[in-house]
Amino acid sequence: MFTGIVAAVGHIKSVTPLAAGVDAGVRLEIDSGGLPLADVGLGDSIAINGACMTVVEKTATAFAVDVSRESLNCTAGLDQPGEVNLEKALTLAERLGGHLVSGHVDGLGTVHRFEAVGESWELVIDAPADLARFLAFKGSVVVNGVSLTVNRVEDLAQACRFSINLIPHTISVTTLKHLHAGSKVNLEIDLIARYVERMLSLTITS
Repeated sequence: MFTGIVAAVGHIKSVTPLAAGVDAGVRLEIDSGGLPLADVGLGDSIAINGACMTVVEKTATAFAVDVSRESLNCTAGLDQPGEVNLEKALTLAERLGGHLVSGHVDGLGTVHRFEAVGESWELVIDAPADLARFLAFKGSVVVNGVSLTVNRVEDLAQACRFSINLIPHTISVTTLKHLHAGSKVNLEIDLIARYVERMLSLTITS
């Protein structure tokens, strides 16, 4: 489990195919960017742009993870070198500063608009239509591993468009600053909303 509070911005240094063929996964070597790794062991989980991955190698300042082709097909930002948001798995002794996050990407969103509004920034994202029922005004959503609050929701014919306000601090300590119209982003819906929807669907059909 995670909180969606980014602990450091790391950098994917290399992307190496694990085998030949189009179905092969890759090994990512990641500079931790200041994320302390002393308490991280092989087999531990680290969220990379919101996707939970398992550490398979590590040094004092870097670590490696293996990403399957299935995961690559369902995520954005894990297939090439570049900056990534990092968060170590939550322990029961830590503050829950964001919200409960599983590190499972539920879908890819597309940035519709990203522009300055006063001292902050407005981020507008088109989510897949099948995620619409999980997005609500003042509800929680994870974008590239960052726990954020939904300020507005609009249901469109082929998508669900939602708006988020980003304060200067969030811009400065995450990779969201690099987004632009057309960027693909990893989305994770609220964990509680997932179970509420499941329970309601069973009640209606039973």
